[in-house]
Amino acid sequence: MIARLVGTLVGQNDLRAVLDVSGVGYEVWAPRRVIGGWIGEATVTAWISTQVREDAIQLYGFATDLERQCFDALLAVSGVGPRTALGCLDVLAPDALIRAVESEDVTTLTRVPGIGRKTAQKMVIDLKGKLPVGFSPVSATVPVRVAPDPLALALAQLDYGRAEIERARSALAAEGIPTDAPLPDRLRAALRALSSLRAGP
Repeated sequence: MIARLVGTLVGQNDLRAVLDVSGVGYEVWAPRRVIGGWIGEATVTAWISTQVREDAIQLYGFATDLERQCFDALLAVSGVGPRTALGCLDVLAPDALIRAVESEDVTTLTRVPGIGRKTAQKMVIDLKGKLPVGFSPVSATVPVRVAPDPLALALAQLDYGRAEIERARSALAAEGIPTDAPLPDRLRAALRALSSLRAGP
């Protein structure tokens, strides 16, 4: 089974990514926030959960091995398949998921598409105290996850390449536009800058 891939992101669309590893393209399904973190990186590492069905082998990728273990733990819940588990980690970061499970916060779990109240209750019963080590909500040493810049994902979806995305970021920095400015404002400024760069002097 494939456990890890190290390569280059050559394509993405919503939850689907294509990683080039030594000339071979692997289709990997991953949370949007994970794919967003891969965009612009020269090399990406994907921790893989390989799911084998009668008609297909599907790869689900994550930024860390702990996320992969969390995904596999979700699959043990009755009524939760790979797509629902992926959707769960797309809506809830692992630290938010563990807090919801340990505090029996069914309302938060039902924010995930495809998870109703009964399934959320099953998740609490089946997962409480069983999620991978490293997701402890009471540990003061759990590192804060930095969310990927949504501007990169927005520009990639408009078919801009990594080099253009980096030029747009540099242009925004030169204009004094902060990274925490509203995304629509940053995107408009980035598109103006890229249009100007493409037009040339």
